[in-house]
Amino acid sequence: MTSTTHNPRLDLTLERTIRASPSAVWRAWTDPELLAQWWVPAPMQARVDRLDVQPGGGFVTSMKEEAGEYVPHSDGIFLVVETERRLVFTNVVDSSWRPAKPEPVSMTAEITLDEHPDGTMYRVIVRHGDPAARNLHEDLGFFEGWGSVTSALAELVEAEQAA
Repeated sequence: MTSTTHNPRLDLTLERTIRASPSAVWRAWTDPELLAQWWVPAPMQARVDRLDVQPGGGFVTSMKEEAGEYVPHSDGIFLVVETERRLVFTNVVDSSWRPAKPEPVSMTAEITLDEHPDGTMYRVIVRHGDPAARNLHEDLGFFEGWGSVTSALAELVEAEQAA
């Protein structure tokens, strides 16, 4: 596969040890009911409209505030799917395979799951086309947003693992 080198001028990263198996984390990413439980920061609610976890498969979600109506959240495709190991998706091509101009930023996200003595080493690299897009994403709260949903993911799978 192509290089996955991290470029700090263009990429934002997040890393966390999750106290659950890679298979549990994978299931939380690939089961629509589980994904909907953590995919957007609380108190927002997510709805998974399409989750076709295969290269070229659609990844479409909506979100809403408590009493509001669902609005589009993400519409992209999976580029790479390595079961229980790696997911890569982008919002630059929408789920109908049309070129997209997503707002507020175009990105390609890579999620990797590696075994760790305490569970799973969970890594996220979000790649951008230029430093301005990377900086905008950071200014919009990348670390708070992706950090918040990663915490929600960890809470979900760690609770399931403990049960």
